[in-house]
Amino acid sequence: MEQSNLIEKGHLQVSTIHSIYYEVCGNTNGESILFVHGGPGVGFSEKDKRFFDFKKQKVIFFDQRGASKSVPFGSIEENTTQDLVNDINTLLDHLNIPKVHLFGGSWGTTLSLVYAIQNPEKVKSLLLRGVFLANAASIEYYINGGVKNQFPMVWNRFKNNVPLANQENVAAYYLNKMLHGTDKEKDFFSYEWAYYEISIFKDNITESEIQSIVNEFPYQSLSIMEAHYLINDCFIEDNYIIDNISSLQSIPVKIIHGRNDNICPLLFAEALHQELNNSELYIENSGHSDSEPDIENRIIEIIKIEFD
Repeated sequence: MEQSNLIEKGHLQVSTIHSIYYEVCGNTNGESILFVHGGPGVGFSEKDKRFFDFKKQKVIFFDQRGASKSVPFGSIEENTTQDLVNDINTLLDHLNIPKVHLFGGSWGTTLSLVYAIQNPEKVKSLLLRGVFLANAASIEYYINGGVKNQFPMVWNRFKNNVPLANQENVAAYYLNKMLHGTDKEKDFFSYEWAYYEISIFKDNITESEIQSIVNEFPYQSLSIMEAHYLINDCFIEDNYIIDNISSLQSIPVKIIHGRNDNICPLLFAEALHQELNNSELYIENSGHSDSEPDIENRIIEIIKIEFD
């Protein structure tokens, strides 16, 4: 992995409660790219730096509220989509960056799109991998059994941790246990939520891969934050992104999506692409993960072409 040429890092106070962790890497004179991680709650990792050429690009990485190195860890207080949008503005102002390219994956596509809708004058372009529109249909698919036909064992494992009386709202039960259960319950339900996601996010994933990946990242913040956001409709109106698409029409958008994405089905990426007049859609023979070769190579190719 190429050295990231760290320029600056630290915690930035964004509210009376929250401080977000950030790093700026690369060439101080390069094109500014903001990496918007998924989850919500997963944070960024050293592996996320592999996509970039730090000799040529300046890349800003940050952990969203409650995620990874941001503090307080796993906190859902004062933690909504609008809070995260405001934090991006606070971070860019702190770094004196007036306009930026956004690269988001999964939930990061949602946050990038909402940010761009509200701040189109600050966005040079959008690179979106694994589109999640955070509308009722996409949320329903993920947390209410949309995957059960393809992955019945995975869905049953996820659902059967919840008593029958509570299975009308599986995500709410998980969140309650993750926040208010015993220490053992908190860890169990956090792990099981993350296990569910990783079980379906990559083509032909093995049991050993699932366990290894879950333990690579702070799954507690991922699980808490995902449940918190999804049971609250991601704190945006249904179809907010498509209904406000006119704000994005002057922004170049490139979309990369796996044909076999079982977390964010392809139809949502196609719906977004159809509504935009300045977008390109790349459909890869992959699932949801950015580590699958076709998706990974496409990301690197686009970043090289666009930002060298």
